[in-house]
Amino acid sequence: MGIEVITILIVVALLALMAVGVPLGITTLTVSLVTALLYFGERAGFFIVAANVGEVLHKYELIAVPFFIFMANVLERSGIAKSLFDSMAILGGRFRGSVAVQTCIVAVVLAAMSGIMGGEIVMLGLIALPQMLRLGYDKKLSIGIICAAGALATLIPPSVVLIVYGLAAQVSITKLFAASAVPGVILACLYIGYILIRVRLNPAMAPIYDIPETALPFTSRLKFMKGVVLPGLLIGSVLGVIYTGVATVTEAAALGAVGALVVAGIRGELTWLMARNAMRQTVLTMGSIIWLVLGAISLIGIYNRIGGGEFLRGVLTGLDIAPILVIAVMMLIVMLLGTFLEWIAIIFITVPIFAPVVVDLGYDPIWFGVLFAMNIQIYYLSPPFGPACFFLKSVAPKGIELQDIFAAVLPFIALQAVGLFLVLFFPELALWLPSLVN
Repeated sequence: MGIEVITILIVVALLALMAVGVPLGITTLTVSLVTALLYFGERAGFFIVAANVGEVLHKYELIAVPFFIFMANVLERSGIAKSLFDSMAILGGRFRGSVAVQTCIVAVVLAAMSGIMGGEIVMLGLIALPQMLRLGYDKKLSIGIICAAGALATLIPPSVVLIVYGLAAQVSITKLFAASAVPGVILACLYIGYILIRVRLNPAMAPIYDIPETALPFTSRLKFMKGVVLPGLLIGSVLGVIYTGVATVTEAAALGAVGALVVAGIRGELTWLMARNAMRQTVLTMGSIIWLVLGAISLIGIYNRIGGGEFLRGVLTGLDIAPILVIAVMMLIVMLLGTFLEWIAIIFITVPIFAPVVVDLGYDPIWFGVLFAMNIQIYYLSPPFGPACFFLKSVAPKGIELQDIFAAVLPFIALQAVGLFLVLFFPELALWLPSLVN
């Protein structure tokens, strides 16, 4: 049986199992086991699957993921997000759209503290959305900025997406973090620029934040910076030791986990119950991630052993189009897979195939990793399956329907596409900072 037929059968089997409600991790693991048994026999098939999975689970860098998830859970329960938002809103002063702009800035800070997407959107939905609606901000503008800014955790270091990409592509995670920082800031600036233009054209969309504290001179408002100091120290410590080479990403993640506990202790929020709940949620989140990793790694490992990887790489490199268009085709494939697969499965299924092709075409896999993360961010917002929309819906006030959220994110998806094209056609936007890290 030719590899083309086997590829079609594997895809059909995956879609059929997911259509009947089988979880994605179990689906990919089942298909990989059946393929291995049919192709290699019982003894060799089980051994190959176990070897593929064991190789990934022994990677030292993977330990960074639970550390960053634990850090995010501790910070979420310590109330630091609310203090940060309040401080930034006051420091922003009285200009039209200030609360929406501060929400975007707070989202960048939270992304740099957590590296995971869902929790940040939930936090902003609970803290910032009611505030903006109470102040009379336009509903769609408020919803859109929370979803879009909350999804920046996909790109801004220490992004878990970049950690997993680095493992799959076997490239430096430190360089990925450095490469993604500028594109992340560019996206945030695009969001802020869009807000300021919209409220300038239509002032009714964003009333001025009129409280006594915002009327004080800027030097007097600096005393409200206490909500910014602890997050700033934590971010500076974690990213600083990575970029200066003092510690590996895994060691920095451990530092961040301990630092989050210290921050919670300073705020008087560190209790046994809080720590236990944070650990419990970390185990639950990591458990779901591990199942996805197991399934995706076993599937792509078996597929590569039967020649599937070489087949797909040959198809991509054999396309009679410009190399940059081949990269665009890869991006389109990722977008398509995002309609029915989790991001972690997309990474482990596609990146081992795409990364060698990127190198063969003469491009930098670090640059491609940034594009990949930006593409995942677009998928994260895009209806009808955008996870960010469903996360926000779970905590949105009454009266906000899922259709409202889908409509609100569309302009921000367009801005994400602009950012993606900027990095696609101007690679130095992503690559100049890693060169400094070297």
